[in-house]
Amino acid sequence: MGEWLVVGLILANVWWTTLCLGGYRPDTLIISYGLTAAALVVSILAAAFGAGPVRLHLAGLIPLPFLLYGVANVLWVTPVPWLGWWDWLGWVQMAVLFWVVLQGVKKGRPRWALFGGLVLLGVVAVGLAAYQSFADSGWLAMGRRQAAQFIGRSSGPFGIPNSLAALLNLLVPPMIALAVQRGATAAQRVFCGYLAALFAFGAFLTVSRGAWLALGIALVAWPLLRPRRAIWRRIGWSAGVAAALLLLATVLYHQVPRIRDRVDTLLRQRSETSRVILWRAGWSLFQESPLLGTGAGSYDVRFEKYRPERFWDRPRWAHNDYLNTLSDYGILGLLLSFGLAVVVAWRMRFHLGSNLAASEGDQRKAARLRALRGGLLVGCLAFALQLVVDFNLKIPALAQTVAIAAALVAGTLPWSRSWSISQGLARTIFGTAAVAVIAVTVLWVTPVVRAEAHRHEARRLLDQLQRLSPADQAGEVRWREIHRRLRLAVSLDSRNAQAWSDLADAIIQRARMRPGQARELGVSAAQAAARALAQSEIVPEFWLMQGIALGLLDRSDEAETSFKRALELAPRRHDLWYYYAYHLSFRDHDAARRALVTCLRLDPWNEQAIALQKHLDLGTR
Repeated sequence: MGEWLVVGLILANVWWTTLCLGGYRPDTLIISYGLTAAALVVSILAAAFGAGPVRLHLAGLIPLPFLLYGVANVLWVTPVPWLGWWDWLGWVQMAVLFWVVLQGVKKGRPRWALFGGLVLLGVVAVGLAAYQSFADSGWLAMGRRQAAQFIGRSSGPFGIPNSLAALLNLLVPPMIALAVQRGATAAQRVFCGYLAALFAFGAFLTVSRGAWLALGIALVAWPLLRPRRAIWRRIGWSAGVAAALLLLATVLYHQVPRIRDRVDTLLRQRSETSRVILWRAGWSLFQESPLLGTGAGSYDVRFEKYRPERFWDRPRWAHNDYLNTLSDYGILGLLLSFGLAVVVAWRMRFHLGSNLAASEGDQRKAARLRALRGGLLVGCLAFALQLVVDFNLKIPALAQTVAIAAALVAGTLPWSRSWSISQGLARTIFGTAAVAVIAVTVLWVTPVVRAEAHRHEARRLLDQLQRLSPADQAGEVRWREIHRRLRLAVSLDSRNAQAWSDLADAIIQRARMRPGQARELGVSAAQAAARALAQSEIVPEFWLMQGIALGLLDRSDEAETSFKRALELAPRRHDLWYYYAYHLSFRDHDAARRALVTCLRLDPWNEQAIALQKHLDLGTR
């Protein structure tokens, strides 16, 4: 009963997270982390109070060193600890789900039910992708609309097409393996072959070049991973798969305009220009601190130092999970974090064709399980290859799914060592652990995630507020909601520096709406900005908020110091140069013009800067 309850909680978690834009929004993670904790507690208690001694699988300990290192990194290395904890929680959820599936789902039927739930989720995802492709190209889950850059490409339940492709890359190989499995029934071949084709069609709708290439390489490598076959036979199969995929790619290129346009764009540019910029910055950050990295969650902030002119994107991550980990956590973090995948893949390498123990059932069931095991390994390989060009591990639903797949693979391996704990000791240790998990989830994780959820929604409303006229009556109602959410955010998590900065921004917008209260509001804004800077002094937005707030208090010299500090941290941010120029326009028109020249060099189409420049020119006539 315990295993089925664990399976139900895991599937509820993955389905919920996936169908809510992949867990991209913080409010989704309130439930997601709660379900993860519930699955862990049930698994712990089932193990502790079950019959017989508890046996701990060696593979379950593999993620532990990195999680401990991550805590140390957040405490003593990262300059942005609130972002570091947020990043660390994502790694924790992956590790927990891996352990829960490995340790708490051991029997055949629950394992197949878990895999079946993932397959059904894939079917639903392809259905949503087809709806986007053939009915409403702008549709997104949760009432959102698709970004203009992705129109024409399907993302299914996710916000990004590449994320859907990553999910389907995990599912295509096991479906192929079950369809071609030796001794499979006709019904199994037809059903699994149909699902493999369906998932491949869904991946086609994403028009994700990196995902296609990753899956293609994994499929070509598949025959080479079977050491018990003759080498020439393996090479022949690999060459055949490569030829078939090349023929398919050629046909699609000539027959599908969307694919031809995507490929031609890549060939014209000779590379992914935006990704190359992000990769260069990540490598430069790694070179700054090779061993320990620049700190968990710090890539987005540290990127400003290497931002090229006229590159206006807010990257967040490096579009390469290996490089992002190397940048944030250094060589030590990279080795510890991806050691799991390397160890599992290496052990699996020698067991793809091996027979399973007699306890696995008759030969047909054993063959089916071997096929699933091999297919999941190749799916994980395709997922791992795609990480070179994407940030799939930062998408919670994808991190959950690959952790489950890896655990299903590792759980069938004959690991050479496991530990047996007596029932009495297990009940004491595991019972204490269950209480600790509940306490940490309720007292720390949930408030932190709720705070970020309120901040995230307030930021969205605040961006809309900035586009309204100060006289618009709708702004008053919206500002009160923004202020309420941000006050709640900082009360739930006073260490969320971004929430303090957004609160300062909201108060500054209030001063724009009510200029007669500018001085009074400036005091509150300066206090909020100071709370943000107390957490970290390397975020340029925090200095910007302080500069604007001090300007409201007529403390011009101090404000100028804050603006200059922001520009030192982000010298190629056109918006910072505009705000600096606006500040200077009240006291030094020549200096303001010089700042505007830099602003307009970085962004020649900045309407605010152009208007301010015209205003200054008119003022001198």
